[in-house]
Amino acid sequence: MSGRTTALPPSLRAWLGLVAGLAALVVVGLGVAYSGHHEPGRVDRWVVDPTADSVGPPWRGVALAVDFLGEPVGAAMLVGAVVTGCLLLRSPRSALFVVAGPGIAVVTATLLKLVVGRTIHGADNLSYPSGHTAFLTSLALVVALLVTGRLGLGRTAGTLTVLGAALVAGAAMGWAQVALGAHYPTDVLGGWCTALAVIPATAWVVDRTADRPAGRATDAGRRELR
Repeated sequence: MSGRTTALPPSLRAWLGLVAGLAALVVVGLGVAYSGHHEPGRVDRWVVDPTADSVGPPWRGVALAVDFLGEPVGAAMLVGAVVTGCLLLRSPRSALFVVAGPGIAVVTATLLKLVVGRTIHGADNLSYPSGHTAFLTSLALVVALLVTGRLGLGRTAGTLTVLGAALVAGAAMGWAQVALGAHYPTDVLGGWCTALAVIPATAWVVDRTADRPAGRATDAGRRELR
């Protein structure tokens, strides 16, 4: 990832903008539908009984391991590893995106929990949307976008890379959260869509912020040449 790698590849801007808008509508729609609810909805019951652990050994151990990646220590380890890679490749813009993207996604999910007020297993356990799912999906999206920009992938290859990363990360963490009884399936969908809505906007802001100093330096150089 060179220093000139953009956070939001030009070939994917229009498509990701549309995806982000649709994802935001899903987040809002589910939030309104389940606002203040304290029980699983019809869709949740159709997918799995979310009131009890649905897996036993050895899959429970796998679910706990995946869940750890969304906990503060696990998340910090993942982000730290990716940031280190970006800095070794001399791409501070990418490093900023790696920190800002998942961070904003998690903050957004946390604020939405307070607004929606949906709970699971007691009034103190706010559940919508899933912050764990939002985190891992957002990190996967960030990495996929940076890889797309680094390799110069076209629209089709880039779309498959980004969409594949989001689906794999979201499915893995979503399965773990539902299997452990920590979230309803619709919470997981809300967390996944939160990441899809937040990351393209964050990427655009990061690019705008990083391009300003370069633009000012170019203008200054032109004035000196005159």
